[in-house]
Amino acid sequence: MAKNFKMIVHRNSESVHFRLIGDFDGSSACELLSAIQRHEKAAKVFIHTNCLKSVDPFGQNVFQNNLECKKDPRSLVIFTGDNASQLDPKRGQPSQVYY
Repeated sequence: MAKNFKMIVHRNSESVHFRLIGDFDGSSACELLSAIQRHEKAAKVFIHTNCLKSVDPFGQNVFQNNLECKKDPRSLVIFTGDNASQLDPKRGQPSQVYY
């Protein structure tokens, strides 16, 4: 994991929020995927990217290629912030996407 990567997780009723901080690399991607899986029952998953300093292309690929198998297919994943388009596997479409 990138030395300066942190993830703050907040759960409320049926939603879980992941605030990503620092540099996002392959290990960070695995940590986020694991956290999403632990909260698989959440109806909405918010991934907040405003506090990311950088997104490594390898980390981006690891995350995008593995997101589908780590979460409940009924969950709505919402990417927010300046780096949302770099993590959203459906980039180019609206940021609120049903998978």
